[in-house]
Amino acid sequence: MIKLRLRRTGSKKRPSYRIVVAPSTAPRDGRFLEIVGYYNPLNDPPTVSVKEARLFHWLSVGGQMTDSLKRILKYHGTIERYNLFKSGELTKEDLDVDTDKEGKVAESTETEVSEVEAPEIEMPEVELPTSG
Repeated sequence: MIKLRLRRTGSKKRPSYRIVVAPSTAPRDGRFLEIVGYYNPLNDPPTVSVKEARLFHWLSVGGQMTDSLKRILKYHGTIERYNLFKSGELTKEDLDVDTDKEGKVAESTETEVSEVEAPEIEMPEVELPTSG
């Protein structure tokens, strides 16, 4: 059986989690099939990022969410979007756009870099003393 669950990362007393797809027999931090998102409970409010298309794929092929992940995704609004996807109101094209917790479309972090010419700096000639 396939489980969608949280995999703990981070240092001692600073937890963060990855949302992974793993066999139910694998240990909590053991092997997994795919990373579909992350959860950081230390931010205020807690940060959740999910690749909805991949998450919905694994749910549609029989993956089961753990109770803790289900609670987090329900708060985040992903469970509602999954129900809309199942009913046919959302399509796969709608899922490819990443959204944050407020439902706003995440802005692309890619920016075009133009070539900038560095100004030439003239260095004064300095005579170094020679030992002798």
